[in-house]
Amino acid sequence: MDAQFVKSVFTLKDLPQDRLPEIAVAGKSNVGKSSLLNKLLKKRNLAKTSQTPGKTRCLNYFQVTPDKRGPFYLVDLPGYGYAKVSQSMRDEWARLIEGYLALPDRPRGIIALFDSRREPTDVDLDWIAWLAQWGRPYLIVLTKCDKLSNNEKAQSLRRWTLDEPTAQKPLLSSALDGTGAEKIWQWVDTVRAGRAAAA
Repeated sequence: MDAQFVKSVFTLKDLPQDRLPEIAVAGKSNVGKSSLLNKLLKKRNLAKTSQTPGKTRCLNYFQVTPDKRGPFYLVDLPGYGYAKVSQSMRDEWARLIEGYLALPDRPRGIIALFDSRREPTDVDLDWIAWLAQWGRPYLIVLTKCDKLSNNEKAQSLRRWTLDEPTAQKPLLSSALDGTGAEKIWQWVDTVRAGRAAAA
């Protein structure tokens, strides 16, 4: 596994132009996105973690070369929900994310992170519906499952299983013990190869 931070993108004109495949990673500001990215990429501090939700305010590009098929980008999107920032800043982030997802060739798929300990809220369900409208494959990943009992894990999976026939089954994950990492990489590989069904 070779992974490195490439750049932070604050405006769409600064997007990389090398046309590598891109997989976006999205989630609430306190869902443990950076910790999971570091676990997936096997780098302790590649994605910067913070005690202050909402620190990611741009599209952060990480170039990953996991196999002989060549490199691709994992793109860390700004968090939503709990960030203690102004409404104007939230609007700016929304424009950046929407502009990015509206591009016809980026990203190939979206990993959507949610806290496995929480019930889906209306905001969460609206966020999933909004992601689905772009017609790209997306995967719901439930973080911090190491904090749950086996029974609670089963309940969490039931809560987050969607009714849409095209929806992928949610995955449990943990940045602490690596639960779910292999299955996430299997999904990413499928998306990179163009074999995953769109939402």
